[in-house]
Amino acid sequence: MTIRKQRSRKIRRNAGAPSHGSPWGGSDPARPRDSGPNDGAPREAKRRRPDANSSRNAEPARGQGLWLYGIHAVSAALANPIRRCHRLIATTQAIKFLSETLGDDLGRDVDKTGNLPVTTAPRGDVGEFLTDGAVHQGVSMEVSPLPATALDTVCHPDTMSRLVVLDRVNDPQNLGAVLRVAAAFEAGAVIVPDRHAPGESGALAKAASGMLEIIPLVRVPNLAQALERLKHDGYWCIGMDGTATETIAQSRPAGATALVLGAEGAGLRRLTRERCDALARLPISDKVESLNLATAAAVALYALANEA
Repeated sequence: MTIRKQRSRKIRRNAGAPSHGSPWGGSDPARPRDSGPNDGAPREAKRRRPDANSSRNAEPARGQGLWLYGIHAVSAALANPIRRCHRLIATTQAIKFLSETLGDDLGRDVDKTGNLPVTTAPRGDVGEFLTDGAVHQGVSMEVSPLPATALDTVCHPDTMSRLVVLDRVNDPQNLGAVLRVAAAFEAGAVIVPDRHAPGESGALAKAASGMLEIIPLVRVPNLAQALERLKHDGYWCIGMDGTATETIAQSRPAGATALVLGAEGAGLRRLTRERCDALARLPISDKVESLNLATAAAVALYALANEA
């Protein structure tokens, strides 16, 4: 699995109103609602307007309105050297946690000149630029989208023996959960069709729990052609299909494997299914028609890991 090199990022804190309580907000809150590919985009001002002297009115170039939120998503973005971060808004407790998590270097320079402006704000103001209901855990950060990852960079059967290919996925939280599963079972990348997958967003990053910065997310214009390329480079493409006669364990793929999953309910599209080397199913009970996308990916990757 290719893991992007991590490094500490110095931040500069601007004075702001103090905040109280844990950066996680106590008990585990409900997940934020699915707000689609544009999650994280600036919206109409809510609550109170920022003070005229706030650093939020005089920041450097913005990241096209993309806001990440949540402790894991933001800390992983800060540690990712290829992620361009523009400004961070956080409670005092969240800033302290990020400083401790990302190392002594970050902690020492929190009050000195650094490369990331930070606004200390009350919890209610942290979500000012987020969609309603976003569970930000006391921290939000404006960033630029990650650079695109080319398919060529992940087609390495000798070092990336498992890849995940999604035929279609509509929910950013589902895609984020699949990225997290891919990291757990050491898949090298997640490949999606550009026109049938949500764009990068705060909701996706939050669901991925930091793995958006670690696992390459490859977008391809034509999934059928991408599968042909994977096969040419030595991957055995297995399509997950509930009607298949063999389970994934029985199919016993040899060598590098690209696991291909379709949308929940609809399954694989015909052209995608035809491009697979073999079809396999999960050995689930007849009482359950199907599993959600991330759960199916986890079970299938676990089966592949056991075979390996």
